[in-house]
Amino acid sequence: MVNFGGWELPLHYGSQLEEHHRVRHGAGVFDISHMTVIDISGRDARAYLRGLLAADVAMLKTPGKALYACMLNENGGIIDDLIVYYISHERFRVVANATTRAKNLAWMRLQMRDAQVKMTARDDLAMVAVQGPGARAKLLALLAAGERNIVERLASFEAAELDGVWVARTGYTGEDGFETALPNAQASTLWRDLIDAGATPAGLGARDTLRLEAGLNLYGVDMTEDVSPLECGLGWTVNLTSERDFIGRAAFLEQRAKGIKRKRVGLIVEGRGVPRAHQKVIVGNLDEGEVTSGTFSPSLKVPIALARVPLSTGNLCEVEMRGRRLKARIVKPPFVRREQPC
Repeated sequence: MVNFGGWELPLHYGSQLEEHHRVRHGAGVFDISHMTVIDISGRDARAYLRGLLAADVAMLKTPGKALYACMLNENGGIIDDLIVYYISHERFRVVANATTRAKNLAWMRLQMRDAQVKMTARDDLAMVAVQGPGARAKLLALLAAGERNIVERLASFEAAELDGVWVARTGYTGEDGFETALPNAQASTLWRDLIDAGATPAGLGARDTLRLEAGLNLYGVDMTEDVSPLECGLGWTVNLTSERDFIGRAAFLEQRAKGIKRKRVGLIVEGRGVPRAHQKVIVGNLDEGEVTSGTFSPSLKVPIALARVPLSTGNLCEVEMRGRRLKARIVKPPFVRREQPC
């Protein structure tokens, strides 16, 4: 067990490597109840979120649709990344990170001002995710016919509410699957049912290697309040198609006009050694870069990393590990997606 944002989470249930491969090629089940679920409701809910987030919730026109979004500070740095779901014109659901919970809630309350908005942290809900190419069949088999028909039709980044159970076709592994939110008392039953159906329990270790292979950022290492979406590969999440004045817009536009000095890349490292956060990335005569997160890829069987490097960096670099310099090839993430090497 390890401490993660104040939660005691299992690093693995016996074999991190086996759990990783079962998710990539079968199905794994994760307890993700540490995630922060927040319901936003009220007459001004849509307008409030349009000002709060860099993605535009006005793009969500059908109940159940979802957006991946960054919540920025006034300087254009990332307070957190999250998923926002559209339930109705006056009701939205936000799923954010665990380590940023207190900061997020304080910031979101501060931005309410006089808006007719109610914010409810859903501590009554647990979250269970089932991920992998076999996840869909395993969850569908547990549902009644009417519920199965609804969930079966869900596309990626869509959700449905089934008698108090929230089912979203989202995830953090690079594989297909679902994330569910349900009353705390019901979570253990769903967990056991999924395991009985053949899903493997998976811990925080496999979750990290899976998300890194999928090229997905982790808040606190790959992005922080000092990092712009432009510097961590998330510029695409910022919606500038209207005159909407969201928090951080002016700073983002200024950054884009001036140009950034560093960019996010993927690294495939040669030789023996596992890249870790804050290790130096050396690129010829250019300024140094930095590894933001790294691991040994169980799928590719090579060391991989995400890093921020000078904008003009080419295809090769070196990573400094314990006084040694290991050669690395620069690639575009993801490394693995839908079971296949990229």
